[in-house]
Formats: sequence, C-alpha cells, structure tokens
Amino acid sequence: MMRKHYRIGVMFSTTGSYSVVARSMLNGALLAFQENAEAGGAVTLEPVVVNPSGDLTRYHALSLELLGAGIRQVLGCYTSSSRKEVIPCFEKFDGLLWYPSHYEGFESSDNVIYTGASPNQHVLPLVDYLVSRVGTRAFCVGSNYIWAWENNRIFREALTARGGTVVAERYLPVGDTEFDQVILAILKQRPDFVFSNLIGTSAYAFFRAFRAACRARGIDQVNEIPVASCTLSEPELAEIGDEAIDGHLSSSVYFSSLESPANAAFITAYAKAFPNGPVSSADAEASYIAVKLLAAALEQAGTDDARAVRAAVASQSLLAPQGEVRIDPQTYHAWLTPRIARSTLNGQFEVLLEARSPIAPDPYLVQSSPRFASAMRSPMLRVVQS
Repeated sequence: MMRKHYRIGVMFSTTGSYSVVARSMLNGALLAFQENAEAGGAVTLEPVVVNPSGDLTRYHALSLELLGAGIRQVLGCYTSSSRKEVIPCFEKFDGLLWYPSHYEGFESSDNVIYTGASPNQHVLPLVDYLVSRVGTRAFCVGSNYIWAWENNRIFREALTARGGTVVAERYLPVGDTEFDQVILAILKQRPDFVFSNLIGTSAYAFFRAFRAACRARGIDQVNEIPVASCTLSEPELAEIGDEAIDGHLSSSVYFSSLESPANAAFITAYAKAFPNGPVSSADAEASYIAVKLLAAALEQAGTDDARAVRAAVASQSLLAPQGEVRIDPQTYHAWLTPRIARSTLNGQFEVLLEARSPIAPDPYLVQSSPRFASAMRSPMLRVVQS
C-alpha cells in the first residue's frame, strides 16, 4: 500500500529567553516523528522546522510562510502570546494548530487542538494542595503577559473561594532578571507561599535570588516560604542551579520520574535520541502526544484537510508516558492526569499527589469554577508521598 506523505510545520523558539523548554518541546516532537517513520504505518510525516526566536512578529510571519507553502498542520508555540498571535492566520487560511503547552484556558478555536493542560488540570489542583497543606496567604509574581495575568486571576478566585488571600501581585517583562524590589516586598509580607508565573530566564533568576535572599536572613525558604508553579519542569531545574534547585512545588500532568512501562520507554528513547539534552518536560511530552495523535488522525482522515483531521482526532486515544490521553470532542482539549510534585536535589520531581484517572478538560471552568470551590467538591488527587 502506498504511504501518504505529509509535510508538518514545527514552530518553537529554540533560541531566546524560554529556549530551554522550547528545545525540549522540539525534541519531544522529533522523537514522535522518528518513531512514526520507524513504525511504517499508512502515513509518513516530514517535519518542517522553523524558529521564531521568541519574536511575536516572527511567529505571525512564519505561520503565514508555512501555510502559504501548502502545509495544513502545524505543531508549535509555547507562550500564550505567541499562540494568540498566530491563531488568526490558521483561521484565515484554514490550517490546524496543535498547541502542546499548559495554558490559562478561556479560549476555543475550530483551528486549534490543545494537548497541554487546561486550568482545571493544573491551577485548581495546586490551589487545593496549597490551602490544605501549606497555607492561605499567597504572593503572586509573573512575567508581564497574558499567561501570568490570567493564571493569577484564576488562582486568586480559587484561593479566595477557599478562604485564602493574595497579599500582592508583581509582574516583570519577559526576560527581566532584576528581582531585588520584588523579593524585598515578598519578605516584608511574609506570605505562606509564592505563586510564580515567571517563565524562562526570569524564572531561573528569581529562584536563585529568592533562595539567596532568604538564606542571608536565616529563613528556611523551602519550608517557610515555598515557591509553587504550574510551569516549572525538569530542564529548567538544571538552569536554576544546585544552590536553589530543590523544594519547589510544581503542578503538572507529567513528570519524568513517573513509574510506568510507557514512561520508561519514552525516557529511554528520548535520552538516546537527544543525549545532549535538554531533558524531557511536560511540554515535551505534550508535543510527543500531539504528533502521535496527528499521525493517527491523518491516517483515519486520509487527508490533511483541517476539518477532516479535526473530526478524526476526536476518536483517537493514546497510552502516553503520563497515562491514557484522548481529545475531548466538545472542546478539542485533552483529557489528562493532574499531579503535584516537589523538586529534588538530583534535578527530578517526586510526585506527592496524583489523580486516579484522566480528568476531563474544562477550559472555561464551566464545571469546576473557582467561584464554587468552597462547595468542596470531592478530592481530585490521591496521596502518593507525604
């Protein structure tokens, strides 16, 4: 049988302030492309890789370039600002963007498939954990763009509904590494924890500076003012450095330390394919998942037409490294398994709590609104380690 051949756009900023995570996302995608080629199925996929270098205007221009070259399916973007920059291009020229990153929700497009976590799969579980085990007073800090604004809004609503409070919020430009004034404000307020929506080099600098400032004042930062995040992943721990690598809380759907045959195979294959790193991350796994689901949808649809592929992917499921994953036919977001973990000195995460099974995506928080969190829905996560 003749294998159908499709060119697939791959668009990640492998240079720039958040390049470490973006390079892991590219690696995850390339591994899936490699495995598809080796499997010898009904379709062959040719990745066409472009690098916007973190420049929003480049995302727009490169999207038009890929679509103009006849490519209908594109995997890409890490930040929400880049995703929002390119969606109009895909809607105008009827392409399909596969977005493989956790995000703030409150978005829907017929031209996007979302394989990263929705807010009910990462923000709300983190609030539940923090209120029940850490405290109720939060200081929010983030990079000054839509991801941090919206994530902090959802976090604030959920925390308030649980009886907590946000004592202050601070935002800095993406890539900014000057944190002296922010850290002084945090230490003055002495919150129970810091909720960080910083990304890239800004995040790494903050972790180092905050740990150093606490140490200089005799504060046990890990236990007295822990930092919690929905973005921190394994490749970034190495960027933080040994002096501040441990004790950070992360809410995600995937950690490379998960023990399962599927994850063991993924980690082994990833390390073999990319021995020079960066190591895998939740967003790398989401990219891997996206390519796997795309290949299956293309095979079923028999065409790369956006509408046909979108219809086909709704019937696909996958035993991914994190567990079972499938696309919800109502929202075209993924069913995923929420987890809470803590970073360790060896550059990994120990999983503390996890859902018993995949959770339905709720991008608009219709079913799981933070406003009703005080009604105390049944616990989402089970204890893995105390």
